[in-house]
Amino acid sequence: MRIKEQKYFLPDGREITIKSAGPEDALKVKLHREATSAETHFMAREPEDGQLNLDKITEILGSIAKSERDFMVSAYIGDELIGDLGVTLIRPHLKYLHRAYLGMSIRQEYTGMGLGSFMMQIALGQAKANGFEQVELGVYSDNDRARHMYKKMGFKEYGMNPRAFKLKDGTYRDEIIMANIFE
Repeated sequence: MRIKEQKYFLPDGREITIKSAGPEDALKVKLHREATSAETHFMAREPEDGQLNLDKITEILGSIAKSERDFMVSAYIGDELIGDLGVTLIRPHLKYLHRAYLGMSIRQEYTGMGLGSFMMQIALGQAKANGFEQVELGVYSDNDRARHMYKKMGFKEYGMNPRAFKLKDGTYRDEIIMANIFE
């Protein structure tokens, strides 16, 4: 599904368009995800993992656009994609239909300006409207900024996957499991 387009203004007055990325945006999504993976170690992939498959991204975005429940919340300055948030059903089995998984990335240049919180508000409202009862995510244990924002948005830490990520320097990071359970 596609969300309703909205505007957000950065503290310096620049206008951000918030809308759903669709299959027509596959190249922008590809470039955004490759760029964010190079900016910090907080993404699931490393640049050395290779380029993302454009055809696969196009297919996934088309599937999400047609979905009745899954959606994207994407942030653009002009034509440039600077933020990407997806909410998807965990599994299409009856016992899982109440649960969604959330993944999010914002270019470092645009963090700390309230954009992530704005995108998250939209996502949580839409997830609830789509019938999800809880939204779950995993976050690096050393990503204090993200953990703070998630807690501010109502997520609670429920567990930890030890040594979930092995970095290029040989060190490990735990994954903190969080959920926002709608009351």
